[in-house]
Amino acid sequence: MTTWTAAGLLAGIAAIGRNEDGSYSRFCLRPEEVTLREWFVAKATELGLTIFTDMNANIWAWWGSPGPDAVLTGSHLDSVPGGGAYDGPLGVVSSLVAVAKMHKAGFVPTKPVAVVAMADEEGARFGMPCLGSRLASGKLSKAEAHTLVARDGQSLPDAWREAGLDPDLMGPDDVVLQASCFIELHVEQGRGLADLGHPVAVATAVRPHGRWRAEFTGQGNHAGTTLIPDRHDPVVPASQTVLAAREAAERAGCVATVGRINVEPGGTNVIASAATIWLDCRAEEPQTVTTVVEEIQQASKTAADKQGCQVVWTRESWTDRTAFDLRARMLQILGEDVPQLSTGAGHDAATLATTIPTGMLFVRNPTGASHCVAESASDADCEAGVEALQTVLEELVK
Repeated sequence: MTTWTAAGLLAGIAAIGRNEDGSYSRFCLRPEEVTLREWFVAKATELGLTIFTDMNANIWAWWGSPGPDAVLTGSHLDSVPGGGAYDGPLGVVSSLVAVAKMHKAGFVPTKPVAVVAMADEEGARFGMPCLGSRLASGKLSKAEAHTLVARDGQSLPDAWREAGLDPDLMGPDDVVLQASCFIELHVEQGRGLADLGHPVAVATAVRPHGRWRAEFTGQGNHAGTTLIPDRHDPVVPASQTVLAAREAAERAGCVATVGRINVEPGGTNVIASAATIWLDCRAEEPQTVTTVVEEIQQASKTAADKQGCQVVWTRESWTDRTAFDLRARMLQILGEDVPQLSTGAGHDAATLATTIPTGMLFVRNPTGASHCVAESASDADCEAGVEALQTVLEELVK
């Protein structure tokens, strides 16, 4: 069998979905991500694994017969717009390499093992982060999923049908509900390990975080003939809300981000009739997030009233602080001197954590940057991550 490395497998997919600036745009069930899915199936088939795509669009590669008490590992293949090369794919390739090394060494697991590529973890296409794992664990209902519409205007049911999947069959999956555990390896999205001088860390928890949509409506009009006192421009309170979010987060010591804005009708010489912003807020404690978002919402309503506009807020997603049950067990396996880090980034492992025991490994990112082209990890650190993942998996399945 061919000897694989994480860096080598990543190099093999480096051209897929790559933008001119070197970043990546790989959206769920769009051509680039579909190509990655086909690549994953091909590589898993080389290992002799049994492939199954569930009706939640997650791809499973099984070592042993699918069944209860399985040990699951993997991550995702999709990206945010302009994302990095490692967020998601590093966990998928590391899982494949770890299984390949175990297989080559003659290791025989006593439990079924599955490498999974989860669907739309980033939520960049359908607006729902961890879509595949939410569906599989029952945290997102079929009815709710059917209402989702992609940024390109395609409904989720239509996207499923186009991919050869039946949207009426999506929902809780016994493979997940009856699994023994899920282990996810991920590039660190921060520079904790770079400052600590270690290549790999065990995750302690994902900090609470949520996404909100604010829809401002006003009155469209002519940009050249409508006097300032006569305007009801929704872009003004939307802009003031962006500043309010930054100021509220600074006061609370947390993070709040508006990374997406939509203005309608979008003409240079037209006063907008509507403006929509999306807010992301994260903190160490859920109450901090709640307090900050309420402050931002009040500021937005005050700003909208002043301009004769209206604003409606909708919470699109929420994830409470999520501790990883397998942290202590992983430290027993890897050694108590391995660093431990919490993270402000959401992951499939956190979505599954209230359903089955989960754990995470982080691989050092020397830049600390993520969701952008500067995201990085050295080849040596990637292999250290594979070694740590293999060590954990062997203990969990023997």
